[in-house]
Amino acid sequence: MAGYVSLQDVTKTYQMGEITIKAADGISFDVEKGEFVIVVGPSGAGKTTVLNILGGMDTATSGKVLVDGAEISKYRGKKLIQYRREDIGFVFQFYNLMQNLTALENVELAMQICKHPLDASEVLEEVGLEERMNNFPAQLSGGEQQRVAIARALAMSPDIMLFDEPTSALDPEMVGEVLNVMRSLAREGMTMLVVTHEMAFARDVSNHVVFMSQGVICEEGVPSEVFGNPQKQETKDFLARFRSA
Repeated sequence: MAGYVSLQDVTKTYQMGEITIKAADGISFDVEKGEFVIVVGPSGAGKTTVLNILGGMDTATSGKVLVDGAEISKYRGKKLIQYRREDIGFVFQFYNLMQNLTALENVELAMQICKHPLDASEVLEEVGLEERMNNFPAQLSGGEQQRVAIARALAMSPDIMLFDEPTSALDPEMVGEVLNVMRSLAREGMTMLVVTHEMAFARDVSNHVVFMSQGVICEEGVPSEVFGNPQKQETKDFLARFRSA
């Protein structure tokens, strides 16, 4: 029985001249509705590739991607655009805000492309920006800008939220405010997949960890198992680097 989200033997290959690069090589895992899944691993492991395929930003070379029983890996054209606009909220490493629009206007702009948007001001309040709605991005800190980006994605009332290294462009003192918003979403039962290097956050907040290396899943399970008792050498080496940092 497949989960709410199901990746089944997903591969993604790129051809660079005569060289074939496998960014994802037979990725299979399920995500239940309301689950908070953290995807970790070294740079170049294929984490962002998997997130982009699930988010409809990229297509799989082979394999299936199912969301609530629908095979979204077959979507093309208008159906794919509709999926990206109505089912998925995507938060990237960089905020991609319109600099000439206020925080409120940035959120309202995104809402124009979806069918059942939430109230922009209410979503900004939810991420703690009720006092900053009329500020332009240049007047906001990096953490505040990323929270606007999260509000923009949430306002589209998505079924699934995807986060690709949402704190990696932030100064250390701003990381916590973004992670706190994500903690709140987890408590509310939002289905989320997060690519991150915030290991303490991943261990404390997630309920499902997927560890990737060189395009394959090396290990997956509950945080206490993956972080507390890793079975594969690649996982042990990766986690050891964070413990010694």
